[in-house]
Amino acid sequence: MTDFDNRTKVVSTQSPFLVAMVCLVASLGGVLFGFDTAVISGTISMVETQFELDKVEVGWFGSSALIGAIVGSLVAGSLGDKYGRRSILIVSALLFFLSALGSALPSAFSLLIAARLIGGLGIGIASVLAPLYISEFSPAKIRGRLIALYQMSIVIGILMAYFSNWWVLNHAQAHPNSFGGSGIMHKIMVSEVWRAMFGTEMIPALLFFLLLWTIPESPRWLVKEGHSNKAKRILEKINGKLSASTELNNILGALSNKGGSLKELAKPGFKKALIAGLGLSVFGQFTGVNIIVYYGPDILRDAGLNFDGALKLQVAIGLINLVFTALALWKIDSWGRRPLLIWGMLSVCISLVVIGVLFSIPSISSIWIVVMLCVYMASLAFSINAVIWVLLGELYPTRIRGRAMSMVTFANWAANFGTAFLFPWFVSVIGMNIGFFVFAAFCFTATVFFHKMIPETKGKTLEEIEEHWRGKGLEADRVRH
Repeated sequence: MTDFDNRTKVVSTQSPFLVAMVCLVASLGGVLFGFDTAVISGTISMVETQFELDKVEVGWFGSSALIGAIVGSLVAGSLGDKYGRRSILIVSALLFFLSALGSALPSAFSLLIAARLIGGLGIGIASVLAPLYISEFSPAKIRGRLIALYQMSIVIGILMAYFSNWWVLNHAQAHPNSFGGSGIMHKIMVSEVWRAMFGTEMIPALLFFLLLWTIPESPRWLVKEGHSNKAKRILEKINGKLSASTELNNILGALSNKGGSLKELAKPGFKKALIAGLGLSVFGQFTGVNIIVYYGPDILRDAGLNFDGALKLQVAIGLINLVFTALALWKIDSWGRRPLLIWGMLSVCISLVVIGVLFSIPSISSIWIVVMLCVYMASLAFSINAVIWVLLGELYPTRIRGRAMSMVTFANWAANFGTAFLFPWFVSVIGMNIGFFVFAAFCFTATVFFHKMIPETKGKTLEEIEEHWRGKGLEADRVRH
């Protein structure tokens, strides 16, 4: 009997909370995703000063991990389809750990960039496979809530990074002579405290790596690889014996349909699914959300706050993000994806316009900008931030889901890189206020796009969603003829 068989046997007889356990462990990939992308926000000004960077180099530092994420997202789907979701997630955990260690120790800016690129590979892999894995494991009636748990984990990771940045900085300021006033630990924890900010990521990365060994593989991937008996045992634990047999037959039926290559996404129905996923990915970045994550302290300083105050307020913004993500997680399977997405995006658009106006008013009190940034983050958390990973994990057929997810996640990270790389230079040329107006225009366009292109998927099995797109293809064929 293999180790996997032993794990499956133990889980099926001893763990009444299999779905919750597996989804919680997989969603730790979101914690690392959020932590790695947000931790840089507290380090930018210190790294800029230490390595004497210009604004283009600052943009490269702020966005370098995203190059790794682009590459990671491109290869994750194929690797996950070939070797399994869980095995490649273990690789991502190792990459996160190595990146955190390497970012804490570099002697040169080029080495720091290399470490950030390695972390980006982990981010890209986790961003594809963690929500995909959860979607393939979850019962239809609570799938939205469980995939949204991944977004909650990203938000928790972001908040952890904000808090750890503030705590490490506060410790360095309060204990300037700690660790004997010299040596490598004093350098990391006090004199060059940005190193400790990066290094703290080693703790959640190690936890993710260890816990991944305790969870089984996706039942749908097992069926695709010909391990139907193993898959059935897992499905019985999720849905009960009767439902498990029905779901297994549905999975086998879906896999028996002709196709299996990415060319299938060029067919009329699935082409719309591809466009919908690409739109979610690109517009999700053009909301400006990750600009706040990466450059939040600089934006708050531009509004008139000092660096310590900016870090504290960024923690508060992170808490608001967490609260409204939790509300979205609670409501996503009852209200549905579309209402959260469309109405929330309208609120995002309005708040961006107001922020742009406030930055246009000379000597405006910084508190008003902070309040509207909180409204903006709450709106994002309750709409596209909570919905995007749910929908991307639901839209595509089982046999090509991994590769399709890689395509749309690649678009997500490419747009993320473009906005993060250009933002410091962009606002230095046209001003912070115009930058927010540009994001508002993108959000209005996105709202219209989502209204026309995104279907409601709540309560549907993945196979039923696949049949929905097939139906759209048949409708298109009838219109042409």
